[in-house]
Amino acid sequence: MALDLVPAWPAVGSLAGGAGAVALAWAIRQHRGRPGVDWFLGVFAAQATWCVSYGVGLLVVDPAVRAALETAMWLGVIWTGVAFLGFALEYTGRSDVVRSRLFGAVAGFGLLSSVLVATNPLHGAFWTDLSRAPVFGVETVSYAFGPWAYLTVAVETVLVASAVFLLVDTLLSYGPLYRRESAAVALSSLPPGFALVAWTLQLGPVPQLQLAPVMFVPHVILDAYAFDRAEMFDRNPTTSRAAERTAIDDLRDPIVALALDRRVVRLNPAAETVLGVDAETARDRPLADFLDLPVGIGDEAIDAADDDPGDDEAGGGSRETVQVDTADGAGRRTYAVSVSRLTDPNGTHVGYTVVLSDVTERERRRQQLEVLNRILRHNLRNDAGVVHGYGEILRDRLDDPELVRMADAVERRAGALAALGEKAGTVERLLADSDPAATDVRDLVRAVVADARERDPDAVVELAVAGEPDAETDGGGAADWTTHVRPDALRAVVENTVENAVDHHDGEGTEREDGGAWVRVSLRGEGGAEAESGGDDPRFVLTVADDGPGIPDHEVEAVESGRETALEHGSGLGLWVVAWGAAAVGAGVEYGEREPRGTRVTVSIPVVDGE
Repeated sequence: MALDLVPAWPAVGSLAGGAGAVALAWAIRQHRGRPGVDWFLGVFAAQATWCVSYGVGLLVVDPAVRAALETAMWLGVIWTGVAFLGFALEYTGRSDVVRSRLFGAVAGFGLLSSVLVATNPLHGAFWTDLSRAPVFGVETVSYAFGPWAYLTVAVETVLVASAVFLLVDTLLSYGPLYRRESAAVALSSLPPGFALVAWTLQLGPVPQLQLAPVMFVPHVILDAYAFDRAEMFDRNPTTSRAAERTAIDDLRDPIVALALDRRVVRLNPAAETVLGVDAETARDRPLADFLDLPVGIGDEAIDAADDDPGDDEAGGGSRETVQVDTADGAGRRTYAVSVSRLTDPNGTHVGYTVVLSDVTERERRRQQLEVLNRILRHNLRNDAGVVHGYGEILRDRLDDPELVRMADAVERRAGALAALGEKAGTVERLLADSDPAATDVRDLVRAVVADARERDPDAVVELAVAGEPDAETDGGGAADWTTHVRPDALRAVVENTVENAVDHHDGEGTEREDGGAWVRVSLRGEGGAEAESGGDDPRFVLTVADDGPGIPDHEVEAVESGRETALEHGSGLGLWVVAWGAAAVGAGVEYGEREPRGTRVTVSIPVVDGE
């Protein structure tokens, strides 16, 4: 026989299986504390005891020593199944079952069996009539199996089968993320399991030779694959099960579950919508691939959650804000990022939960209040000081020839204060919640233009509406000019856009011979029928062009960046009102230069169905 070429090959194979188990235990020791690792170390300890005891026994002739080694071998058999079930339960996120009475009964069976095998010479519950039966050059033995030996093998087979079922269930439930790990560990238990059953039932041409220890060699190879290439304990199923317990699918807030290596394990539907990625695509990839976090925010938040794990009970983790261009068409939103530790039922740290709370409205209100507060404190204080100073001078110098000039300055400053107060009132109204209503955009724009003409008769304010005889537009017409939005917010946008163009004109324009204020307001519809065939969504486009000095870059940048800076005489408050009003109705605002001189402001107003 070819096997005869390898002296004592059953002993060599058995010892190799034991050595492999010890090597794998040494390799995964660094993961101690992670779900399933301690139990797997127990599995390897039992397997090593099983393989080494049997392998050494095959080289021992002394009956007493051989019986002692047979006892040690049975101890390995008993505890391999118990430890493997404990591993499967904890690894798949069921560590609460390990603490249950049911698993306590399993462990109790292992303890009772250990006592019985240690005292076997007194009662023969495991075997009787042990005798030498050498084969293949090794000291195999044969004996009559006792009832407890059959019961032990049956129970251990059930325990191992249960563990394999849990691992297969994980494979089916969580898809490709844990497929390699679970499949490798589940398959690894089959060769030694079948060999043990065959030996117990005395099957095969050499029934006294137990091949289970030799079959631990392929078992070790499969486990090594799971530990190495598949990174078994870096991302384990208990993270997903723990995430499921939080019922994250039912929450409106976007929630992401991360493994210990900070890669995505699970997304709830809200997160898929906001990030624009499905759960299958996101799995096993860094969160930064889908969420544009500022440098360091993700690591800092996770580190903060690790540094203060007790904070989880109070809402937990670090909270930072991040702006996201959402994929659901809601535009740019602000989210508070909350990171908390994710634990299994046993309290073991298995990952992290990242919750994105939409705080866009809160941040907008905070921003509005901060800007309004600063402007009222700064501009009103300064202008009021000017009025007060000139008032004192006028009182003291009623006969002074410059009295007229000073009176004019007082009038102009007072007017600026009144205008600023009006804008502050507009901001206050925008802060208050109001319901959307059917709003005719064309009528609203006409009313604003009429008011601007009446307020400043010297200014030329032209109006062109698409589809009307005086329209100067290259766009199409719109049959219906109605949208369902907040009318006060939309009016604030149109009004301040036109007023800014008129009020801040410097009298050096290019459209009029006298250089006076000139503004052109145009309105057109876009989308509509095109949207139904895959084009843009329907909207109304308002364009306000002037030939004034232009808007200072720092004021436009302040509004677009969302950071308030010092504003000159309240001129920038109108820009903030436009930005806040546009946000309230879902409109977009773009500022551009007009040739040869001036500014062009484009406001894209969505067409919203009132239903």
